[in-house]
This record gives sequence, C-alpha cells and structure tokens, in this order.
Amino acid sequence: MVPSAVHHALPTDDPLRLELHNEVHARPSARVRLPVLIIYVAVFNAGVSREQECEHLSRLPGQSDLDVGQLRDNFLRLRLSGCTLKWERHTEFTRYSIVQPLPEAAALGACDPELLPHSILPTDWLAGIPGRTLAAIKLVMLHGDLSSPGVSLDQARTWMGEHTVVASLMGNQGHSMVVTDFMLRPSGFERMLVVAPPETTDTRAGRISQRLLEVETYRIMALRGLPVAKQLAGFLAESERQLAEITAQLENKSTSDQALLDTLVALAAGVERVTAENTYRFAATRAYDALVAQRIAELRERPIPGTQTIGEFMQRRLSPAMATVAATAQRLASLSERVSRASALLRTRVDIATELQNHELLAKLTRGQDLQLRLQSTVEGLSIAAISYYVVSLLLYVGKAGKAAGLPINPEMAVGALIPLVLWAVWRTIRRIHDKLHAEH
Repeated sequence: MVPSAVHHALPTDDPLRLELHNEVHARPSARVRLPVLIIYVAVFNAGVSREQECEHLSRLPGQSDLDVGQLRDNFLRLRLSGCTLKWERHTEFTRYSIVQPLPEAAALGACDPELLPHSILPTDWLAGIPGRTLAAIKLVMLHGDLSSPGVSLDQARTWMGEHTVVASLMGNQGHSMVVTDFMLRPSGFERMLVVAPPETTDTRAGRISQRLLEVETYRIMALRGLPVAKQLAGFLAESERQLAEITAQLENKSTSDQALLDTLVALAAGVERVTAENTYRFAATRAYDALVAQRIAELRERPIPGTQTIGEFMQRRLSPAMATVAATAQRLASLSERVSRASALLRTRVDIATELQNHELLAKLTRGQDLQLRLQSTVEGLSIAAISYYVVSLLLYVGKAGKAAGLPINPEMAVGALIPLVLWAVWRTIRRIHDKLHAEH
C-alpha cells in the first residue's frame, strides 16, 4: 500500500493500480523448515467453482467458518494443527500443498517408505478434492551432507525404490541435491527428494520446493497438447489430400466452378472449426513449455556423474512432444493459408469468367441497341410519311371546302404544290424534338 502522505501528493490512482501492484505479492513463496514432507496435489478445475473448493476446504479441522470471499484472490494459506495448507487457483488447474513435519520413518535411510499414511489430514480428504488429478507429488526435504554427493545419491536410490533416478546439484555452488524418478506409485503419487545442508534457510527451501513442484505441474500441462496433436494427424492428412485434389481440378479445369466452390467451402469450414477448437490448447502448450524451461533454468543444475539432470531428462523426453505439437500447429496454420490461396485462385477464375460473360452481354446489348436505333430510324421515316399524309389530307379537305365556298382555287394542284413543304416541316419538327430530348439528357 502507498503511504497516505505520498498518496495524497499524486494524481488519482488508476482503477487497476492497486490490483496490478499487489499481483507480485499474490502468491508468496512458502517458508519451509527442514526436515519436511510436502504433499502436493494439482487438479483440473474445469467445471469446479470456488464455492465447491471453499466447501471442501471448510471440512478441514477448525475451518468450518471459511468464507468463499477469502478465496477471491485465488490464494489462501491455512494454518492447521500440525501442518500448513496452501490453496492456489489458476486458469486451468488448482493446487493444494500440505506442508508438515517429516515422519521419522521416512528419513533418508528408509527403504522405499510409503508417506501418504503419515498425512495428518482427515481421512479421504485428498480423495474428495473437487476436480480431476493433474499431478500428485510427495516431496521430502531434509538435511544431509553433500560433501560426498555419491553417498547421498546411493541412499536416495534406496529411498526411491527400484527405479532409475534423475538427480542433480542445484545452485551455482551446489547448495542442495534433488533426486526423483518421475514414476507414479500405486498411491498415484510421484516422489521427489531434496537433500540440503543444515545452513539452508527456510526461504531458500521454500523457493526450491516451489520450483520443483511447478516443473512437474507445467510439464503435464504442456503435454496436454500432445494427444490433441496426435488426434489431428488423420484430419490433417485427409484435408491435405482433398486440397491437393481440388488444386489439381482447379488447374486442369476438369470440374465446374460451382462444384469446386462447394467442396472448397466445406474444406475451409472444417479447417477453421478445428483451428478455433485447438488454437488455445496449442498456445497454452507453448506457454507452459516456456515456463518449464524457465523453472529448470532457475534451478541452475550441476550434473552428478552417472545420472541425468532434470534439464537433460526434459530435453530428451519433453522436447520431442513439444516439437510434435509445434509441428501440428504449424501444419494446421499452413493448411488454412493454402485453403485461402486456393479459394483466392478459384475466386479469380470465377471473376474472370463473370467478366467475360458481362462483356458478351454488353456486346449483345450494344448490337441490340444498334438494331433498335436502325429500327427507330426506319419507324421515324415511316412516321414522317404518315404524318405528312395526314397533314396533306387535311389541307386537301380545307382546299375543297374553300372551292365549295366559291374561292377560285384548285384543291388538288394547291395541295400537290404544298407536299414538299409539308414533308420538310414534319421532318424539321421531329428533328427539333430529338435535339431537345438529347439536350435534356
């Protein structure tokens, strides 16, 4: 929190300032006092509400008054009798970490100890955690002499059981040793062992435990993209085959444009659907893989002769899976781009064909207009003759009426003399009408 005296001297806070400032303190590292047993469970929380998780946490001794409002920051630490429980909710999973003193029977010299019965939690509380198990680890951290790492490693192999172990010294000065085998026991838990010198501080032990547990959690989350990539292999192969056929038909012009368009639209719709369904998963895989690499780098491992380090193990086992996911994501993106290019080619061909059809239609319209113009000229000529005939007839009747009235005229001779003038006058009138119509347009 900003001191009030300084706070009042500043402009008004941005609405998100306090939330963003406190984000770096949202999930503080635990202080772990050795020797210790950490029981860690991470579950997928899809479909699991905070209310359900709060209700389950309230079953712990002395937590019956727990309120869901206490879970709004996605982090909660509960101090119970004999242990500490840390709850953390993330976007896709929720983590539960129970930190308790190490049982005496589980010390470094023990032979494949089963640690879960030593948990001081209520019976079946772990099994009742809402969600589906993502990772479950029993991490033991204890003091030991690392002046001879080989001796401690031999004891750790006995403690791990009949499995090939992965081990390394951690820190620039090799301040502690981690041993694991990444194997699931019948209880459903993996097992990790950290041997640290007596001078190891509680804060350092907390950071070590957090990094190791996150490495395994993020490894599993990163691998969630692998089954998706494998499932898409058949779809991608079939879609690429269809696209190749469409492209060949487009090149050879062996299929109508409408049929090609229908097939291409169906293919594009399928590709876009699959892309929309899996883009988030592939992006999350890249992000989790980067987190794994970052946490391993923070361990600053030093090799122990005869064993693989965690980084080497991940390089050999995780990298091929991540390469498969990355290749599938790239293949899907490339397929979408090629479908778009094929659509553009087909659209271009259709546009050219449409332009040719429009050109032919315009040519037909032009020819029709020419014919119509010639026909109109012919009709106009006939119209001049017809109008002139009627005018001459009217004049003839007028002449006959004048003769009957006693005028000294010959109607036939007079009208015959006026015929050229009538024709010219009718023609001139029609021309003036044409000129006026053209002027208006």
